[in-house]
Amino acid sequence: MPLNHYLTLGRSGLRVSPLCLGGMTFGEDLGWGSTVEESQQIIDRFIELGGNFIDTANFYTKSHSEKIIGDHVGRHPSRRDRLVIATKFSGNLYPGDPNGGGSSRKSIVSACENSLRRLQTDYIDLYWLHNWDVHTPIEETMSALDALVRAGKVRYLGVSDTPAWKVAQANVLAGFRGWSAFVGLQIEYSLLERTVEQELVPMALELGLGITPWSPLKSGALSGKYTRRNAGEVKQDRSQFLEPFLNERTYALVEELEVVARAHESTVARVALAWVRGKPGVTSTIIGARRLAQLDDNLRSLELELTPDERARLDALTAPTFGFPQNMQPIFPAIHNGGTTVNGVYAPPSPFGLVWGDEPY
Repeated sequence: MPLNHYLTLGRSGLRVSPLCLGGMTFGEDLGWGSTVEESQQIIDRFIELGGNFIDTANFYTKSHSEKIIGDHVGRHPSRRDRLVIATKFSGNLYPGDPNGGGSSRKSIVSACENSLRRLQTDYIDLYWLHNWDVHTPIEETMSALDALVRAGKVRYLGVSDTPAWKVAQANVLAGFRGWSAFVGLQIEYSLLERTVEQELVPMALELGLGITPWSPLKSGALSGKYTRRNAGEVKQDRSQFLEPFLNERTYALVEELEVVARAHESTVARVALAWVRGKPGVTSTIIGARRLAQLDDNLRSLELELTPDERARLDALTAPTFGFPQNMQPIFPAIHNGGTTVNGVYAPPSPFGLVWGDEPY
């Protein structure tokens, strides 16, 4: 799939590229990341190859990420309407100010105005609730976001890092009130983070939210850089994110990814990205690139289509363990189907049922 084969995001008409350029690494303000110059080169390359979806947040690299993207738009104003620029609110940039973050009306309006200024634009294509604020009623948040859409400052709404039940509540509420609803769901999703398949992914499929996975390489653990052979020898720039996952389970997975990669004359990172891209409900996968060469390598994941057998092998190595009630799902066909086959699913009748010819009490 080429980068310029666009997909609509959830139940919306917004067309986005199958890979989204993440801006979390734009700027060196946190001691790691891309220089301003290299960030601009990465944006240029992504756009030249057909990418149109760029994602950031108000507090990535202390707001420098938004400014880098805004400076790019400022130098190339003709590109603005051809880009889908997404940013997030919730993060607090102002120590000592309790209203500087979260999802209250006051915080949302202020964050939006500041993001518009830094991005050098008069509208945000996709505005994400970055993470759930337990102190603000969801009615207040959705009302404030709808007002921004009606004012023309925001085009579409998305939600990130929020429980499935709260997202469902927000969208049902928006539907009843005639407000703009969330059309996108940004979640951590990778071969090493599949617990989202218990609630969040089924919720997105049912409600029509387009999934945009973040950290599809699990902070680099699935980049191919870290293997059993070089364990403890490779420098880690963000060790607090990475170290907990450099273990036996990850090394076994990387070895299987290497097998698949060799079969396709590809790389571990591209295989891991192709796995995520092919999961149900996924619209556009967020890739972060600190170097231009890394961007080029990750974009080539679009050339790769995994076979059903390869997917099954990777799935088996990383199958998540679900809690209640999903862990009861395997027995439900026996309870529901009465020994018949429904939509291709068969199970013998439950022992609690009647024997043929018996009458119920």
